[in-house]
Amino acid sequence: MTRFWVCIAGAGCFLALLVLHSRFCASRLPPHLHLAFKISWRAEEILYRLDVDWPMYSEYFTGATFCVAVDSLNGLVYVAQRGDNIPKVLVFTEDGYFLRAWNYTVDTPHGIFAASTPQEKSVWITDVGSGFYGHTIKKYNSFGDLVQVLGTPGKKGTGLNPLQFDNPAELHVEDTGDIYIVDGDGGLNNRLIKLSQDFMILWLRGENGTGPAKFNIPHSVTLDSTGRVWVADRGNRRLQVFDKDTGDWLGEWSSCFSEEGPSAVRFTPDGKYVVVAQLNLSRLLILAAPPVGNIGDCSVVSTIQLADQVSPHLLAVSRETGAVYVAEIGAKQVQKYVPVNRYFSLFSS
Repeated sequence: MTRFWVCIAGAGCFLALLVLHSRFCASRLPPHLHLAFKISWRAEEILYRLDVDWPMYSEYFTGATFCVAVDSLNGLVYVAQRGDNIPKVLVFTEDGYFLRAWNYTVDTPHGIFAASTPQEKSVWITDVGSGFYGHTIKKYNSFGDLVQVLGTPGKKGTGLNPLQFDNPAELHVEDTGDIYIVDGDGGLNNRLIKLSQDFMILWLRGENGTGPAKFNIPHSVTLDSTGRVWVADRGNRRLQVFDKDTGDWLGEWSSCFSEEGPSAVRFTPDGKYVVVAQLNLSRLLILAAPPVGNIGDCSVVSTIQLADQVSPHLLAVSRETGAVYVAEIGAKQVQKYVPVNRYFSLFSS
């Protein structure tokens, strides 16, 4: 036993001497030793912690929770779930209190977006079901009353007049009322569509493929504060970026997704970070957002490793608090991650 500890102490001293030699006498070392004994002291930043008290009662999750949306203006969180004989949409407060549920005209929800103004609370749902309400995008008020239907209910297609969808994955609604839709969660279409507030097509990009402005399962869409549209091109393992006004392709990020493509993409309220979900890896990536006018390359700032088979599908970020809500289809729940104190001060200042 004494010999064992002597060996450990000796090895520690040897490594310490190598580090000191590399620090103060680096120019005398051969190049291959520079590489062999280079030690990185940089630790990954911890930006979020799990809020274990959200929601107050998790028994309201009775199906596979596919998507989540935050109405930051009114402090509401909407969760859409799949299953038989269950409420499809659950409404919570951002504090975790359950308010109500509804199930009207929702078949098989995939994506959800809350687009509220001081005059109107609205919730948009993409429906990929094969029933009467499938292959549509629907607008509801906060109590579940159907307001608007886009697409041809129950009939998938590629048409533009009338507009048809096939497994529409997600949408983003600007404050102006303009709508960005990623259509093609494994269906006939692989495209990004921008609609005006009166539902006229302003531009369309995409087809099945691997080149610029082509997609293989465009799964999530969001906008940054500088007028760029970001699409999680899941099958091609990349994020693609477009100009929101013209639809011009601006670039892509792929180096961060060698293991698996992104299933969801959102920005933090300060525009500093991009939050990405990876479904099969059960992982969230926090990436450094690019500066204005330059896409550059992606850089991972932090990761949140979830339990195996949790399967984070889509996510939402609160504009007010910066909290990240993650819809986990494997765990059949939504979890809330809040910024740690030093990061939260950015939003409360």
